[in-house]
Amino acid sequence: MTEHLTKLTSSEIGSIWTNYMNDSMSKCVLGYFLKHVEDNEIKSVVQFAYDLSTTHIQKLMSIFQKEEIPTPAGFTDEDVNMNAPRMYTDQFMLNYIHHMAKIGMLAFSGFTSMSARDDIRNYFIEGLNESSKLYERSSSILLSKGLFTRAPYVAYPTETDYVDSKKYLSGLNPFSNKRPLNMVEIAHLFINIQTNLIGTKIAQSFAQGSSIEKIRKWMLRGKDIAQKHIQVLAKVLLENDIQSPASSDICITDSTEPPFSDKLTMFLISLLNSSGIGNYAMAAAASQRSDLILNYERLSAEVAQYAKDGFDILIDHAWLEQPPGTKDKDQLTKKKDTMD
Repeated sequence: MTEHLTKLTSSEIGSIWTNYMNDSMSKCVLGYFLKHVEDNEIKSVVQFAYDLSTTHIQKLMSIFQKEEIPTPAGFTDEDVNMNAPRMYTDQFMLNYIHHMAKIGMLAFSGFTSMSARDDIRNYFIEGLNESSKLYERSSSILLSKGLFTRAPYVAYPTETDYVDSKKYLSGLNPFSNKRPLNMVEIAHLFINIQTNLIGTKIAQSFAQGSSIEKIRKWMLRGKDIAQKHIQVLAKVLLENDIQSPASSDICITDSTEPPFSDKLTMFLISLLNSSGIGNYAMAAAASQRSDLILNYERLSAEVAQYAKDGFDILIDHAWLEQPPGTKDKDQLTKKKDTMD
């Protein structure tokens, strides 16, 4: 009996395409990290991350070939200059991998939930497990080196409680006192501060290396936006007598020779933009104070406009690879009319 393999769905094709683009980019970045990392412990986690991306690319290429779907162009050795001077410290590399592991866990869980075919679903489940291991390894090394930035400490609750007033949800009236933050809200404020902090460093490094003025300005604008968002979110914590924890040293060097192509750097910042908008959406959904929700919506809109301007630059340079899509029925009809 011949086994019939069901064709891939649109969501499965979209997921493997996205995964390929992300991992081909990651392989370039991690390959450059591997050449310059000095600390052996940190090097071990960089190597682990690099091997994961390499394996994912091989498996995805096999799927594309088997299904007779064009393999994305993605990113190649042409998008990384291994001979560029060291731009990132070992601490930055470790924090970057830790951050990207979190993005990977979210991405793979989403891909898994959108997949029905056994082989595709199992591939994404394995990817989720691998991302979890990467997060665990990077967390352990950050902790052992005293580099892990913890969320704020607060007093333990002493009893369970219920909301007894609709004022619990308020927060927009400037003439009334806002209720104290709950721990769920504190958690989301903290993680979004951390996300924006690493975003400032990445944008600064890409601005240093780019030879195109428009891209340099766009990168620096992204850095300014992230810094402003940090101030907005940290202010909410300070108003509740909670100090936003200082981040570990994740500095970059003063090198101005680009290790990566502008196409890759633009793609990476666009990926971080998408992740940031997703983080803000989750934070807004989890927050119960109306001023926090409004803040996240306002900040999301600013990131969305910044991301749109970035896509315009990618299109101007013919760098924006188009995801697989359906055929334009109107165009097909017009083409047939022309042939007739």
